[in-house]
Amino acid sequence: MIFSINRTMAIFQKDVKDVSRNVFVGTTLLVPILMAIVYKNIGEVTLEIHYTVINLTFSSVAAFVQCTLIAEEKEKNTLRSLMLSPASTLEILGGKSILTALITLFTIVISAVITGYAPSHPFIIIIGLLVSCLFYLALGTLLGLMTSSVMEASVAVLPVMFLFGFGTLLQQVSDKYPLLSIVDYLPNLQLLELAEKVENGASFSSLSINLIVILIAGILSSALVFMIYQKRTLKD
Repeated sequence: MIFSINRTMAIFQKDVKDVSRNVFVGTTLLVPILMAIVYKNIGEVTLEIHYTVINLTFSSVAAFVQCTLIAEEKEKNTLRSLMLSPASTLEILGGKSILTALITLFTIVISAVITGYAPSHPFIIIIGLLVSCLFYLALGTLLGLMTSSVMEASVAVLPVMFLFGFGTLLQQVSDKYPLLSIVDYLPNLQLLELAEKVENGASFSSLSINLIVILIAGILSSALVFMIYQKRTLKD
């Protein structure tokens, strides 16, 4: 089946209408922005604080909003209609991810302006943010497919918000317990490490390691999403 931009944009426009009527989603966007304002007024904003806000945006906006959008489609039984439509899996999931991605990146820009974050090499950081966005969108879609209602999705995504929004706390614990060292490879901590390397003038080969780890996480999550989606399509 040939990929159709028109079908993808039609799904995107439908989500725009749904989100514009959803007050709950709108309040979710305010969380990282309010945190950015709080951190800005407390005192000096360190690089770790900048990325606490950024990673919280990914977990509370990209993952959370995407999760609730998919779960809402399932709750209203409209996802089944999309599955039975001529639209392909890529068109449906792509169309339902565009709005969340735009909202997420917009929120990150606003938060970065508030906290005054200005990376020394913006291009590398932008690549890192885009690759990270892929992972969180896939994660949110995955959780949405695995839950049956918006309320259930809201509960399921809470551990994700803590794990990826405040992962630096776990990193401190992993220093004491080597068995938890795997948390160092979480996309949020890899993004922070990437930013630290950028500010320290590390070589591109060193930076590429972090980007590859985040990209692998995004690809694996996306592959899992497609597998589960295809199973649901066959089931329905």
